Amino acid sequence: MNFQHKYYLLRLVLLFLFLKLSLSGNAQLAIAEVVVSAGSHLRINCPVSVVLTDTSLVKTDQFIIKKFNSSKESYCQLESGAFTRLWWIIEDTLRPGEERTYVLIANSSEKKRVVATEKNNSTVKIRIGDSYVLQYNYIAVSPPQGIDSVYTRSGFIHPLWTPSGDVLTRIQPPDHYHHYGIWNPWTKTRFEDQEVDFWNLNKTQGTVRHKNFGSLTTGSVYGGFTAQLDHLVLSSAGCEKTALNEEWDVRVWNTGNSDEKIYLWDFTSTLNCASSSPLILEKYRYGGFGFRANEIWTNKNSYVLTSEGISRKNADGTRGKWCNVYGEINNGLSGILFMSHSENRDFPEPMRIWPENANGGRGDVFFNFCPVKQKDWHLEPGNKYILKYRMLVYDGEISPETAERLWQDFVYPPEVKIKLLKTK
Repeated sequence: MNFQHKYYLLRLVLLFLFLKLSLSGNAQLAIAEVVVSAGSHLRINCPVSVVLTDTSLVKTDQFIIKKFNSSKESYCQLESGAFTRLWWIIEDTLRPGEERTYVLIANSSEKKRVVATEKNNSTVKIRIGDSYVLQYNYIAVSPPQGIDSVYTRSGFIHPLWTPSGDVLTRIQPPDHYHHYGIWNPWTKTRFEDQEVDFWNLNKTQGTVRHKNFGSLTTGSVYGGFTAQLDHLVLSSAGCEKTALNEEWDVRVWNTGNSDEKIYLWDFTSTLNCASSSPLILEKYRYGGFGFRANEIWTNKNSYVLTSEGISRKNADGTRGKWCNVYGEINNGLSGILFMSHSENRDFPEPMRIWPENANGGRGDVFFNFCPVKQKDWHLEPGNKYILKYRMLVYDGEISPETAERLWQDFVYPPEVKIKLLKTK
């Protein structure tokens, strides 16, 4: 027997002993062995998943996962869809080139420190434990008193909180009443030979409106929601026509422990034409996924660094995999790392970043991944177009190396293999 055969035999024996010792005396049932490969990247508190192709594994949604030869348990969560996917978090470090074996266990115990999604009569809030992460506004919010009601809209994220409780977003600032925290309209478009601006609401050409929810999810690994939004073409006669359907998938990950000063969350936008007419997103300097920051951030106390090492002074119009926007706020230094997926249109995406002298020299902060900054985008009926982003909201500072590692986790997640165990 060669060394490799001896190694695998020893591994099977140890696995059997581990299962026998760790599972004896309770009702838990080991049902699968899961192997995670780091690949060429360092993994720390990284979301991982595997598709469950065997239907026998989806009879329960109560799972825990144990690192082989360890008593530490991590919770898992099922995501239903075209395929059933099992998610969990690597809660420590997996170094480049390493593999780690886990045991998947059916479990009915109470799950703790969930990511809770809470809906009331106007908003959906997502929290981790007792700390709120973000709020989605599905009922239309009116502008301040005395301001034209044309600026009213729904379907945006505000507030976005830092782990220390500061608010990073701003809506309806006097300089741009159409800015809504984190929102996703398009600026220069053409629909049925008509120019339509869904971004600048004062033109009364178009708007974006929340339509309904697809799902609300609370879980031990992630919580979030899916929502449908209509991109509406307006006419002087008061008529409306939907040009574009959009679905948001927003999920907040339960990474790390309650003392860790980070929030990790994903935003996925799926676009498809609402009629037999195409929609042309014409080349323009901004449009799409945008962020307007708290008014506290100016050119005196806020900063930008892109994945290409470019600062705010020269960042506008450049391309990047990620962009770190940070500064001093009420409770100290905080920031948000914006990450763009490599599958996004015109990746690495061009960025619109307000220069240091924006807004009459104040230098307020605005950031926008803009896949139409360099060229038109033709959306054709019958097709789906997907844009995926991940954000890290944090207190303190993060290094460029950390930002790059997090982007690698997002775009090139660890490889996961699963093998059923015989339970009889």
